[in-house]
Amino acid sequence: MSIIKTEQLTKVYGKGATAVTALNGLNIEIQPGEFVAVMGPSGCGKSTLLHLVGGLDKPSNGRVLLDGQDIFRLNDDELTQLRRRQIGLVFQFFNLIPVLEAAENVALPLILDGVKQNDARQKAEAWLARIGLSDRLTHRPDQLSGGQQQRVAIARALVAEPSLILADEPTGNLDSRSADDIALLLRQISEEWNRTVLMVTHDPRIAAHANRIIFLKDGTVVDETRLSSNGHQEEMMVRQKLEVAR
Repeated sequence: MSIIKTEQLTKVYGKGATAVTALNGLNIEIQPGEFVAVMGPSGCGKSTLLHLVGGLDKPSNGRVLLDGQDIFRLNDDELTQLRRRQIGLVFQFFNLIPVLEAAENVALPLILDGVKQNDARQKAEAWLARIGLSDRLTHRPDQLSGGQQQRVAIARALVAEPSLILADEPTGNLDSRSADDIALLLRQISEEWNRTVLMVTHDPRIAAHANRIIFLKDGTVVDETRLSSNGHQEEMMVRQKLEVAR
């Protein structure tokens, strides 16, 4: 069974003459453990798709199925619980709490879900160690580089052991070296830790790390490609397909 399936997913903002269709009857399926990138021109519906799959916004029409469950048939409390336990969110600007240490930032989702503070801290420290930040547990965000802050944000997304990671331009605020490191980490999350990763990006170099790329235009799928390996050749192919999608 696919972990994500959208059926005729449509999102319209506004009404009448000022209405804007962000997604237009979108049908996609993503399998467990896949690393999928979504690309396309500005305004094509990439971030809207991520917000709908994450239950952060509601569609105008259609369905989002997560493990076969229509997430918009859940009430608000059930949807909140699903987001906390089954979906990890990663954003461009990290969204870390400035006054909290790295381990405290990572532990926060567990504490909000009722986990005891000591247990949450131990799990947070374990995940920070897994992603290479065992020596930064007590550092606040302003004491970390951009790449380190994004790693903390990724650990926070993983700490509840979700099956799905949604990443919205996760490398958009990083230098090229840190961006490549984060892309490799997302691939590791998929391949070694068997999480599904759905990533929005504008960068062909970053998208080339994915297993599959979905190209959107005007709120619908216009192309799709599977990648067999990483490297310059794959990146060039992605750039060519992106130009066609524009």
